[in-house]
This record gives sequence, structure tokens and C-alpha cells, in this order.
Amino acid sequence: MGLLSKKDTKLITDPLADNNPITIQVLGICSALAITAELKASIVMSISVMFVLGLGNVVISLMRNIIPSKIRIIVQLTVVAALVIIVDQVLKAFAYELSKTLSVFVGLIITNCIIMGRFEAFALANGPWKSFLDGIGNSLGYAVILIIVGFFRELLGSGTLLGFPVLGDPIAKTGLYAIGYENNGFMLLSPMALIVVGIIIWVQRTRNKALVEDH
Repeated sequence: MGLLSKKDTKLITDPLADNNPITIQVLGICSALAITAELKASIVMSISVMFVLGLGNVVISLMRNIIPSKIRIIVQLTVVAALVIIVDQVLKAFAYELSKTLSVFVGLIITNCIIMGRFEAFALANGPWKSFLDGIGNSLGYAVILIIVGFFRELLGSGTLLGFPVLGDPIAKTGLYAIGYENNGFMLLSPMALIVVGIIIWVQRTRNKALVEDH
């Protein structure tokens, strides 16, 4: 018998595509727009959300039978705020420049709809192991979209990936720049992130007609 049952596996794989928190549930859009101009920031934000959602789901699940219903939102906010503070302090200690790039958006993980949504919809009704898998699955689905958006925005907007030039030197006119290519500055603006997310949604629904909503 494997470590994961079919139901456990679906908790991780469903949010990657057919029940993706960003493209299907339309949650967590703000950070996808705000911090994806650089691929590194997208990866770090994804890891941060994975830590907060995975561990937060476990904590809420362990406390689900003792949390009074009327104050459950306050308890959930307290748990997620404590985890976000840990993430923020670790970033400031080990990646200070990146923490300045991410700025207030790390703190705003507290208001990420995906996290509060999973606490309410899953962790309050399931055990710690399934809640952990649900948290990892949904944060991976969130990460996939952030990394795709960050990849194309940095590549087409700056000609780099993770800060390394991959299309040539725009000043010395080497690589693609030698044949007249120019970086697209619009890709570094937040509205272009929305357009890239829209293209991903279009491709996803084109490949799977079951995701197209009836009108």
C-alpha cells in the first residue's frame, strides 16, 4: 500500500489544474498581479504561501474540535498571522534585499483568500494529514501560476531569468538584441500579469471544455 491513497493524491493533483485556486476558483489574484515581475520573487512568494497554508491547515485541523464557532475567524487570523511573521522574519534575516522587493505583500499573505478559504472549507472538517495535503496541493496550484506568470514577465520584460541575462546584452546589442529585439516594458506593469493569467485561463478551458461555465 502506497503512502498516499487515491483520495490523498487527488488532494494534491486537483488544485494543480482542474481545481486551480487562481484560474478556476479565482482566489489569490492580487499577489499574482503584484509580485510576478521577477521570477525569483514569484518562487519565494510561492514557498512562503506553501509554508503558511500547509502548516496553518494542520494547526487549524488539530484545533477544530475546540475552536468555538463564533470566534473561529479570529483564531484562524491569529494562526495565519503568526506563521506570516515567521516567514517575514526569516526573509529579513536571510534574504533582506528580496524581502524589500516583496515589501508589504508578504504581510498581505494574511489576507490571501486561498488560505482563509482552505481553513474554512477543509481544515475545520478534516484531520491533520488530509489538511496538510490539501494545503500543499492548493499552494502548489498557486505556485504553478505565479511561476508561469513570473517566467514570461521577467523574460519578455527584462530579458533575464532569475536575474541572469538569457536573451543577450541589450546595451552591447548581442544575442536577440543584435537583430533588433527590444524588451517589452509593458510586461513589467501589473495589468500585463492579468493578461498573462487570462491567457492561461483561456488555454486551460480550451484544453478542457468541462471547465467552461454554462450561461
